[in-house]
Amino acid sequence: MKGLFDIEGKVAWVTGASAGGLGYYHALTLGEAGANVVVSDLSSRATDLDETKNNLQRRGVKVLALHIDVSKEDEVRNAVSTIEKEFAGIDILVNNAAVSVEEPSLEMQLTDWDRVISVNLTGLWLCSRTACQLMVRKKIKGKIVQIASVSGLQADLEPSAPYYATKAAVINLTRALAVEWAQYGINVNAIAPGYFRTRMNRFVDENPELKHRFMSRIPLKRIGDSAKDLAGALIFLSSSASDYVTGHTIVVDGGWTAHN
Repeated sequence: MKGLFDIEGKVAWVTGASAGGLGYYHALTLGEAGANVVVSDLSSRATDLDETKNNLQRRGVKVLALHIDVSKEDEVRNAVSTIEKEFAGIDILVNNAAVSVEEPSLEMQLTDWDRVISVNLTGLWLCSRTACQLMVRKKIKGKIVQIASVSGLQADLEPSAPYYATKAAVINLTRALAVEWAQYGINVNAIAPGYFRTRMNRFVDENPELKHRFMSRIPLKRIGDSAKDLAGALIFLSSSASDYVTGHTIVVDGGWTAHN
């Protein structure tokens, strides 16, 4: 059974991996499971990305940190080229990078809409496609894990239309890529987290009324633990345990979508 979940020595790339977000915990999970880890994020988050890198190194993980904007095709290509030079290939890609805009649609600027689409959807596709090209060339039966959201399954009262739209698109893009790339032995799946405490949703903690409303919708009556509650799903989808699972989205939300 241990062999089913073994990722020792695999090369895992986690986007949006700076400290303060879920990507940080995805990187730690994969590193502690024995993978060599590539972490990337915007150059503006260099300090937080260094924190991720340093924490991985303290755990004895071989790690490479890259500053890239996933919405820029040339930067994604350069990142994959660097990973190939350093590690020869990519076995696992975790597409975690995402942004959000909390603003009513009637007041939202096109630039805000475009930025969310370019990172959450176009950037995810660029990383998936470019990593897959390397996997195919190297004959690697890789694992691609898209980080979606329960916001891709339902909308909410908070005004964030482009975020909801992109996360819904990620779920169906996961299905589309899974069907296309099955011929290469590449599995494409997604995880849809519920309410976890991160830098992106800190506005919930800052609003007692909003936090109470969120908590009232979770049957398990607690916020997701970023350090452990996503780890099992991530290791499952990154390992040979999920070899016959593709195009699927695992919801990890404490019962949020089952209850609402």
